[in-house]
Amino acid sequence: MRSKLTLVVLCLCLTAATASAEVDARMLRYPDVSETHIAFVYAGDIWLVAKGGGTAHRLSSPPGEELFPRFSPDGAQLAFSANYDGNVDVYVIPTMGGEPVRVTYHPDADRLSDWTPDGQRLLFASARANGVGRLSQFYLASPAGGFPEVLPIPYGDVGALSPTGKTIAYTTRDRGFRTWKRYRGGTAPDIWFFDLETLEARNLTDSAANESRPMWHGDTLYFLSDSGPALRANIWALDTTTGKMRQVTNFTDFDITFPAIGPSDMVFQAGGRLYLMGLGDEQYAEVEVDIVTDLASLRPRRVNAADLIQGADISPSGKRAVFQARGELFTVPAKHGVVHNLSRTSGAAERTPAWSPDGKSIAYWSDAGGEYELGLIPAGGGEPKTLTTLGPGFRYQLFWSPDSTKIAFIDHTQTIWVYDLESRGFSEVDKGLWRLHPNLKGFDLSWSADSRWIAYSRGLETTNSAIFLFDIQSGTRHQVTAGYYSDSGPVFDPDGKYLYYSSNRTLDPIYSDMDGTWIYPNTTNIVAVPLRSDVASPLAPRNDEEEVKEEKADDAEAEESEKKKDGKKKGKKADDEDDDSEKEEKPEPVKIDLEGFENRVVVLPPEAGNFGAVAAVSGKVIFHRMPRSGSSDENQPIAYYDLEEREEETILDNADGFVVSANGKKMLIGSKDTFAIIDIAPGQKIGGEGNSNNTLDTSKLEMTLDPRAEWNQLFTEVWRTYRDYFYDANLHGLDWDGLREHYGALLDDAVTRWDVNFIIGELIGEVNASHTYVGGGDTENAPRRPVGLLGVDWSLENGAYRIARIVHGAPWDAAEVRSPLAEPGVDISEGDYVLAVNGVPVDITRDPYAAFQGLAGQTVALTVNSNPNIDGSREVLVETMTSEARLRRLEWIEHNRQWVLEASDGKIGYVYVPNTSVSGQTELVRQLNSQHQLPGLIIDERFNAGGQLPDRFIEKVNRPMVTRIYFRHGATRTHPTISHYGAKAMLINGWAGSGGDAFPFFFKEMKVGPLVGERTWGGLIGPAVRHQLIDGGRYTAPPGRLFSVDGEWFAEGHGVDPDIPVVDDPSQLAKGVDPQLEAAVNAVLDELRTNPPVFADPPEFEVR
Repeated sequence: MRSKLTLVVLCLCLTAATASAEVDARMLRYPDVSETHIAFVYAGDIWLVAKGGGTAHRLSSPPGEELFPRFSPDGAQLAFSANYDGNVDVYVIPTMGGEPVRVTYHPDADRLSDWTPDGQRLLFASARANGVGRLSQFYLASPAGGFPEVLPIPYGDVGALSPTGKTIAYTTRDRGFRTWKRYRGGTAPDIWFFDLETLEARNLTDSAANESRPMWHGDTLYFLSDSGPALRANIWALDTTTGKMRQVTNFTDFDITFPAIGPSDMVFQAGGRLYLMGLGDEQYAEVEVDIVTDLASLRPRRVNAADLIQGADISPSGKRAVFQARGELFTVPAKHGVVHNLSRTSGAAERTPAWSPDGKSIAYWSDAGGEYELGLIPAGGGEPKTLTTLGPGFRYQLFWSPDSTKIAFIDHTQTIWVYDLESRGFSEVDKGLWRLHPNLKGFDLSWSADSRWIAYSRGLETTNSAIFLFDIQSGTRHQVTAGYYSDSGPVFDPDGKYLYYSSNRTLDPIYSDMDGTWIYPNTTNIVAVPLRSDVASPLAPRNDEEEVKEEKADDAEAEESEKKKDGKKKGKKADDEDDDSEKEEKPEPVKIDLEGFENRVVVLPPEAGNFGAVAAVSGKVIFHRMPRSGSSDENQPIAYYDLEEREEETILDNADGFVVSANGKKMLIGSKDTFAIIDIAPGQKIGGEGNSNNTLDTSKLEMTLDPRAEWNQLFTEVWRTYRDYFYDANLHGLDWDGLREHYGALLDDAVTRWDVNFIIGELIGEVNASHTYVGGGDTENAPRRPVGLLGVDWSLENGAYRIARIVHGAPWDAAEVRSPLAEPGVDISEGDYVLAVNGVPVDITRDPYAAFQGLAGQTVALTVNSNPNIDGSREVLVETMTSEARLRRLEWIEHNRQWVLEASDGKIGYVYVPNTSVSGQTELVRQLNSQHQLPGLIIDERFNAGGQLPDRFIEKVNRPMVTRIYFRHGATRTHPTISHYGAKAMLINGWAGSGGDAFPFFFKEMKVGPLVGERTWGGLIGPAVRHQLIDGGRYTAPPGRLFSVDGEWFAEGHGVDPDIPVVDDPSQLAKGVDPQLEAAVNAVLDELRTNPPVFADPPEFEVR
């Protein structure tokens, strides 16, 4: 550490305007080294320091994140990747300082690897022209810009050219940003050699470990590997003449990240420290770096939290709302008054505020003491109280009893509790089976008006849910619906007559247009149950009759008596006006006849559909309609059913959610980024003028942000979440407390939110599991200027950019997506030159996409000609694309389909499944329905990005034949009509993961056919359940793990092995041969020869 005296002297020398200080810096990321200097990223900017250390100076400071600065061989320039315009592109800047020059403009990420050895060009990777979005290719570009050259390597991610420039050492994939340590699955990268002249390739490392970041020094290839005994990423070296490998560094506490090599040294980061290693003796030492900076990112500052509202409630009268925003609690007036920040705790998270029905207090969860405990604060502000000492765990929404003496809630274990504020004791109500995070956030319950009963729903063994009632007085629990239908969301009528809830009981099937498949959507009804057998149905027959008053003997005397009574009442009201305003009439006891409860169910008239929250006020049941399945109407109206009028009325046409005030007269609604307090009445609108404006002014949610305090909260939040939610309570045997201390110490070195994400990623990576992600948060983001695309491949010829090829999918795909140049009537052909865009000449010193910056999805005027001259040119209007990914994928699919069809002599179909989400299931149905009649079928799930568990996918491709039907005047039909009854094979590789692991796992378990290719990703600890941090960051904590029906864990971190292993050989791919696809075709043809599908003919007709 530098002496304090140096710091003091430096501070005295600086002006008050700069307010900078010299700090002994850590978290120096993405370093590189020249003969004289080290470049690195600190605080989101690029800095330079002498190779021996000392005081660094800043080289770049535009908004956005810089990555991977790389010195040119002569040290005069630095190239780097940055997202200055909201997209990752390659830039170059002189090392002496200056303005960065943008080299690439394509809207896909362009990730810099390094310079070519002669310093003339830059090597970068991009997925810009690949039919499979998860694959990148290598390109070479001039540091001055211009048209990049694509290398003949089929795909790759990080590479380094040999000193001769004729060979590249590279990895086909990169796991540098993956938060999964000690990984050994199918995506673990190896280092390959590829000869750029002969197109020959070989795997240099070929191990189960992770080898990456190749770096040349003469005949030695250095690289990063975690194959050593410590299973930490360390520097290794390969002698390319002898093939011998050896470990160079021996870090055991931290992994080395992102090493880089210079003329005589290597530089790398480990544990937030920067190290320099001489290539002569391979000795390394920490580099001490001082940075003169104002550390503005660490300075406590005033910020507005309005964009980070994560919870809200309404006061009992509807005069105010309380918001949870960036971990703070704010109350906001409905119309007039000030905004109160009640908590003012930047380093703590206050969550799920709930206003007490008596209006006096707000309850909430706070982790100010290290764990989430129940807190209480006066609604007008004051000293908060911590009510509980629950310790570890997460808890969700709070539900006050109407008498404001008790609070109910559910925790992360699905246990429902009631806390008594007077006795400070807990009552355990029940524990669920199926409701996990994030569904726990939507858990709801209802108190009866007399605060005796709690109504809630809980899942049963069938997975249907049933309604339960819990009696606070006796401590007894009663299941009041059988769960024959799935019932949820119960809410008590405040008048004590009914219980309302949602019930999935309208079974109206919809049949597929493509086969006999059916589903039952829009099943939910709102129902009412009279709480007592003597309460009439809300839909009981009514009979309107004229009311006849009985005559009294002395009407005048009676009238006088009533007047006297009224006078006494009025006098008392005047005397006790203050008391009357404070005291509410005690509610009548709510009596419930438990016997025969479900027999009294009444389905209310609102049309069945999909419903969100249900609430009740006197005489009305309020509900939030969600879009009907299959409907194009995306509105989500809030409505009520009036029991007296027996009519449904719409309160608001569209909203994201609502909560009703305790007095039953107002509701707080949220719609996109707007909040409003409205009446519970028909025809409400958001907005208005003057006093009629019902929107809440959330622009004043001001707070003092202490970044370091907040970052510690974020880190601790993630640590706690894994402790409490990760599927294995033992966290795979880790010392989780020790790891908190180990990685938490790095927070002192963090200066940006990106640093915090890196540190959190290092922590959760230790659990050695899939679906452990972190990202987002309050980072510095540059404004986006999206680039328009034309769906073409370009060439630079005769001093102008030419359309070398227009990208086409299959003819039947053209209506969905096509190149703008392939639209009917567009007069542009392959070979034409594009000379200007919107009248601006296309600059050939920059890449062609520069001409389309900021023009994505817009109509543009292209000046085109069949020659590179402006004379004789024509102007054509087209609308640019925002992405070519779908178009290029469809072209790749159609190429493969046609090749398989030709190679099999028309016997085998080809279906590509890109993921197991909605788009993947759509592709499966779309492609299978047109090819299921073929004898053989190849299902290609290489590069499958996962999604849902694909049990339905397997059922779709493997439905057994149950019968055949003969028709006199038609073809004999097989049932099911859409399935495949012949030979099948599935293509897999290391990019296929999650649902892309499960698909081949199920395929093998069901013995559908052979798996061909390479081992899959190996990630079925999951799912990737998302949690949100108070600054908008997100992370996942997987709560479950797949195992087979035989009781064996899925091979996490290994993947699904192929039955027919075939390496995706870059040599063959570069020559246009797909060895895995060839092997799959051969496997299916072999099966067809030995076991062709058999379809029985109809028997002889009977004489009957």
